[in-house]
Amino acid sequence: MARTVETVGILSPGNMGHSVGQVLGDHGLRVITCLQGRSERTRALAKQADIADVPTYQALVEEADIILSILVPAQATQAAQKVAQAISETGAEVAYADCNAISPQTTRETGELITEAGGRFIDASIIGGPPRGGSSPRFYVAGTDTRAFEALSQFGLNVIVLGEEIGQASAIKMCYAAWTKGSTALCTELLTAAKILGVFQALEREFQQSQPSMIRRMQRLPSVPVKSRRFVGEMEEIARTFEGVGLTPNILAGAADMYRLVGSTHLADRTPEDTSPLPSLAETLAILASHLNERAP
Repeated sequence: MARTVETVGILSPGNMGHSVGQVLGDHGLRVITCLQGRSERTRALAKQADIADVPTYQALVEEADIILSILVPAQATQAAQKVAQAISETGAEVAYADCNAISPQTTRETGELITEAGGRFIDASIIGGPPRGGSSPRFYVAGTDTRAFEALSQFGLNVIVLGEEIGQASAIKMCYAAWTKGSTALCTELLTAAKILGVFQALEREFQQSQPSMIRRMQRLPSVPVKSRRFVGEMEEIARTFEGVGLTPNILAGAADMYRLVGSTHLADRTPEDTSPLPSLAETLAILASHLNERAP
């Protein structure tokens, strides 16, 4: 039987988080957050989605039936620590779902923080873009008691239960993103190299002739820089995942390096809310090549 859920906490209402919160609110749930230390952009997104700001983490854990942690990977552990402290101080029996793009190892570590404080922990991951226009990404969940998250399937989310083992939901995200974002990093690297080596146009023609589906994908690369900085941590978490099962971490560590490079350019300063035209693929590669030249000793 599904656990009753009336109030959902979102940490944090960024690009994905505010969209998830808006869907839940539109379906009749009360959605809250704590904006301590958050940026003006995040505050604006929370307001846009009608997500109520509570003053403290103690209030958040006392008022929410379930908290969804939806942050950049590097902030996942810190968020769990803050929530765990608030649970310890209040005795709240809230469920905490870590939905971040983190390795099974990191997930188990955040889970221990929550359960040792007295909370209920759910391993979760998100595959797909922010929910909009009636569509929802897939929310994979795992744990011994996922009922609170399963209940959200009645409020606009697509929830898929994998099993009871903590780490399974994180693992499917890591393996999936290794291909989608890892291959995007490789495409960015090889095209930048082709630009520097003076063969980009010839390579583009070859792809158009022999692998037209790949060139169509490559044409979408100008949209990557806006997400590149948060992808660094995600690639590092995938590398940790693979290393944990005895595979090489180096492929995805290299992808993290590539996103780190892209994130160091002004292209990454753009926000998802910016609707102005993106630079072309050729312009994007020229900027990356120029940036590399400027960094050269």
